[in-house]
Amino acid sequence: MKPQPSLAARQRGAYAVEFAIVFPLFFALFYALLSYGIAFGLRLGLQNAAEEGARAGLRYQVVAGSQLPARLQAAQTKTTGLVTWLPFAPTVSAQVCLLGGACSDGSGTVACGANLDPGCTINVTVSYPYAQQPIAPPLPGFGIFMPETLVGRASILLDGRAL
Repeated sequence: MKPQPSLAARQRGAYAVEFAIVFPLFFALFYALLSYGIAFGLRLGLQNAAEEGARAGLRYQVVAGSQLPARLQAAQTKTTGLVTWLPFAPTVSAQVCLLGGACSDGSGTVACGANLDPGCTINVTVSYPYAQQPIAPPLPGFGIFMPETLVGRASILLDGRAL
């Protein structure tokens, strides 16, 4: 009669099988957390750029003539300068809008009142097409969980002192 193999001999290779089953699950979880964290950080960077651009438009020094197009240009320039680190340039737009009304991108006219009679806001939007230009590519099959477009928006009230 043949001797019975010991318990250690019967368990040989079981650790490799367990590792082969568990490792892909943990790796997918880790990579998903990392990818989503990068997208979340990018979204915060876009939000910060939009807020700084809106502040730049608010702080723009008024000179003689129409200042709204110059304010919008200052907002766009500041915002664009803050997102140059991205591999693909995001879309930056700045508008002056009446409270609850029409908007202008600088080419049209919006009559802002000095006493907030019609009040105006500077709205800055930065959008990055994350699905086309991801910073960290998703694992195959996990792309449906990532955002299509990341957007940062900021709006600041222009009051009579700022005009």
